[in-house]
Amino acid sequence: MEMYTTSQWVMFFYIYCFLGWVWESAYVSVIKHRFVNRGFLKGPFLPLYGSGAICILVVTIPVRGNIPLMFLIGMVSATVLEYVTGVVMERLFRVRYWDYTGKFMNIKGHICLSSTLCWGVMTILVVDGLHKYIENLVFSVDERYITLAVLILTPILTADFVTSFHAAIHLRDTLVRNEKIKEELGKLVEKKRELELRLAEAGEKAKEQAMEQMPQEMQELLIKIGELRGRLKIPSIRSGKSVRGLLRRNPSAISPWHKETFAELKTNLIEKFEEIRKQDE
Repeated sequence: MEMYTTSQWVMFFYIYCFLGWVWESAYVSVIKHRFVNRGFLKGPFLPLYGSGAICILVVTIPVRGNIPLMFLIGMVSATVLEYVTGVVMERLFRVRYWDYTGKFMNIKGHICLSSTLCWGVMTILVVDGLHKYIENLVFSVDERYITLAVLILTPILTADFVTSFHAAIHLRDTLVRNEKIKEELGKLVEKKRELELRLAEAGEKAKEQAMEQMPQEMQELLIKIGELRGRLKIPSIRSGKSVRGLLRRNPSAISPWHKETFAELKTNLIEKFEEIRKQDE
């Protein structure tokens, strides 16, 4: 393990990113009964699996041959990685892109017992099985070509990450903006209800006087409500496609920060692009 070059380590990372994508996409596709290009990125790579595999390969070096210790160390280290990644992404994007809520012994939906045990099993399968074949495959290729492949793949994955990151930030900003608009809208609607109640309780003459004496702010209430509702927008066509693609790749994504707004946005995006698809037919 210690004899790997930097290019080989990076190539291992990319290979496990791809294998993780194959596994996740197949698993989610079976559950959803349709093909799901799973993951944060557009391309066939899941960095969490690549990072998890590299983490497992490194932390188990001192205990190779001791299966119980390999299982335990690999399980704990990969679970910590998954938890930290999930927490950071949720704090940054205000969306939880994978969610174990409802599963046995889950911690804030980021990890659960079954996923933790899977990491332990994966440690044994990777270290004592799969990695030997991948290692032989990489060793069979001239180092120059491995380096060339890394130099080609790295900017491609970097560009994919940047565009996906931008889509996630755009989604977050849209959620935050719409949430604030909804709060302001709720306050105005409540004022409108209070005004209607006062007018309903007044007699005809008193009602006319109340309307004449109504402050300018209240007279413009309906206009403001209309303007706010008009500002509750979904992303534009161009950015909306990226956001929609991100959500389609993560069908179980939720937003603990903006539950209702997130659900509404997902529905509106689906309806919007369904209309566009029908118009193009």
